[in-house]
Amino acid sequence: MKLIYSGKTKEFTPELEQKVTAKLEKIGKFVEKRGEREVHLTHHLERHLHKIKLAMNFYDHALVGEGADGDLSTAVHHAIEKLEKQIVELRTRWRDTHRDPKGVRSSKETWNNDVPAEQAAPKKQARSAAPAAASRKPKVFRVNYTEGRKPMTLDEALLELERDGDYVVYQDSGRGCLSVLIRRPDGNADLIES
Repeated sequence: MKLIYSGKTKEFTPELEQKVTAKLEKIGKFVEKRGEREVHLTHHLERHLHKIKLAMNFYDHALVGEGADGDLSTAVHHAIEKLEKQIVELRTRWRDTHRDPKGVRSSKETWNNDVPAEQAAPKKQARSAAPAAASRKPKVFRVNYTEGRKPMTLDEALLELERDGDYVVYQDSGRGCLSVLIRRPDGNADLIES
């Protein structure tokens, strides 16, 4: 990490410069993955109060850490801490928005497994897809049709099928039996009664 000093640089001792560069190298592990970064350190002295300002760009964001104290090394330490907090926060925010959460990732994997091999990769040959389809077990989805539902007619079930889902499990009010209404790919529906 390249450090550029400006302001009252005469008061920086070689020991303090080594401490600053060591701390910035630690921060550099977060930042340096996309090329070398520049940090601008500005030092002002106002009425025996050292004001330090560290500025850098990271993921197209200007990050600024400011510290003020009567002791120069303490002011530098405060500025570096504030800059480090901003870097960690921005990095985690960037990482969380650019990666899938574990739940989404695992459900995507199961979605890909549910699709037949011919649809998932049409370029693959049929003979290589046959062993993969044979080794996969079918999934069983259990549906609780009594869960807070009242008996419905076929017309009510059609309305609910249009509203959400590919199927509706309901108790037929006229016959008193369990019925399943399934949407077909052509837009029509299949009715299965027990």
